[in-house]
Amino acid sequence: MTHPDDTSTGAWDAGTPWTQLDADARRTLARARVLVVGAGGLGCPAALCLAQAGVGHLVLCDDDRVDVTNLHRQILFSEGDVGRDKLDAARDALLAQGAASVELVRSRFLPDVALELARSVDLVMEGADNFATKFLVGDAGHLAGRPVVHGAGVRWRATAWSVRAQGRPCYRCLFEDVLPDGAAPNCAEAGVIGPVVGMAGALMAELALDLLLGREDRTGLMHTFDGLNDRLRAVRIHARRSCPLCGERPTLREIREEHYVAPLCQSLGTEHHDDAGLVVPPPSPLSIDPPRRLGS
Repeated sequence: MTHPDDTSTGAWDAGTPWTQLDADARRTLARARVLVVGAGGLGCPAALCLAQAGVGHLVLCDDDRVDVTNLHRQILFSEGDVGRDKLDAARDALLAQGAASVELVRSRFLPDVALELARSVDLVMEGADNFATKFLVGDAGHLAGRPVVHGAGVRWRATAWSVRAQGRPCYRCLFEDVLPDGAAPNCAEAGVIGPVVGMAGALMAELALDLLLGREDRTGLMHTFDGLNDRLRAVRIHARRSCPLCGERPTLREIREEHYVAPLCQSLGTEHHDDAGLVVPPPSPLSIDPPRRLGS
């Protein structure tokens, strides 16, 4: 296969979206650097989509090993990879699928390196499995001036949404603060359907491509997929004036470890858990728009 820096269409199947982009757009993607936080059920399909769309430089951040119980949703891995370092296995799979460059960060996304990692790329894609990391990615992206794409998936429900560089609304506009342990079930407790998180990863990649190509019209839209009823909808999230990160008087101006270990504000009374195990703000005409079907 021709290197993605080649802007001709002959190297790619005629049915791929790559051939629908003009030469400037393809060059933009070939130069782009994207950090994928978490090589799990979200990060695997998202990274694969980006590689096959022609994003030239992927940076993967994880510290785990391939486990047989995760193979149904971590699509970069096979039974032969069980026990291997996730990053080594993911890099091999992505390069085999046409990725041009895959860098590895053998660590979790931690406060002491968060800003450095965010500043080293053009976009951060967050596929973490815990709320602390999700908040950290959102904060680091905002402070570093980098766009962020968030994703989540539990049971039959998947979500994806994007935040433009230093834009509003941000992750803290929606969830306010880190949840205490046990406040929401994780994948191990609630279960997760493989194709559902695959859908989330594909949506994340689509939103990332939009941002890399300068399209920001879908930022702030929470895309939700209900796999049980095969329903995809989008909900507009509005910025909070009192948000500590992007509000009118921001107070969160640096990354500090204590911001990500326990709730620092008494905000949990404004949230509830839906039946898919995802934490969402209560419906309110002041915070979110009514849902609409995509394409409607």
